[in-house]
Amino acid sequence: MKMLKLRPSEILSMLMGDPQADRVVPPTGFTARLTLFSAGVMAFLAVFAMALSMASGRLAQRWGDELARSATLRISAPQEQRAAQTEAALRVLETTTGVASARALTSEEQRALLTPWFGPDVPVDSLPIPQLIEITEDDQGYDAAGLRLRLSAEVPGAVLDDHTRWRRPLVNAASKLRLLGWLSIALIFAAMAAMITLAANAALAANAQVIAVLRLVGARDTYIAQAFVRRFTLRALAGALAGMALAMLAVALLPSAQDQASFLTGLSFAGWTWLSPLIIPLIAAVVAFVATQAAARKTLKGLR
Repeated sequence: MKMLKLRPSEILSMLMGDPQADRVVPPTGFTARLTLFSAGVMAFLAVFAMALSMASGRLAQRWGDELARSATLRISAPQEQRAAQTEAALRVLETTTGVASARALTSEEQRALLTPWFGPDVPVDSLPIPQLIEITEDDQGYDAAGLRLRLSAEVPGAVLDDHTRWRRPLVNAASKLRLLGWLSIALIFAAMAAMITLAANAALAANAQVIAVLRLVGARDTYIAQAFVRRFTLRALAGALAGMALAMLAVALLPSAQDQASFLTGLSFAGWTWLSPLIIPLIAAVVAFVATQAAARKTLKGLR
């Protein structure tokens, strides 16, 4: 849609303000409250959507890094052969390039892994549970296919799980959640544009008689439009600043992320990303500027 073209002098006048032009726009009333409220609410939601997106990105990276650097070796062998095969598997892992460390889990550790499903009293020693070996790789990594071949020859009961089937769905899910966060931000600003357009149209229609008088005395449409654009842009900026401040305070009061905590406790910003929400009021002002320009052009054309 073609916007009203403003000269540099008119842009400067819009930024500095014109008391005569500002009288065209009611300083209070329904449109003022609607603009402030919608900008504040949308900025509040945008901050949380941004926090969700960034937390999802951190989660995807953490899951990917942790699972990519670890693997599990499962020894499924008769009870009388399990200890010997475990020792053989550990010897193979110790001589495998790319394996930083390998250790067999104790009965207590395996019981802890099964507790969420079977309860704290699971009889690990009396159940045919395979022996698990935890593998941690170094920065270079190891050749999983080659390791499987060695294990199949030297430790027949060993099964290597490099967590690929677990890692990929988790990382994909977190990545999609991050994308959903950014999509939510785009929809939030689209809704903000619709609300501000509605408020600007209402203000322009309510001042139709004043606009007609201004035209009679020689006022150009750009002069009339700049009053609405300036007032609605500043209102959106003020509302978005208030909404952003409240949202950042709410995010700061959320529980901090812990290793054993759920994902929602990590819904926050980290480091320099605390500065990211500062762009939201600026985007809100740009959205208000464009939306009001479009509304002013359309409405002023219809009032001729």
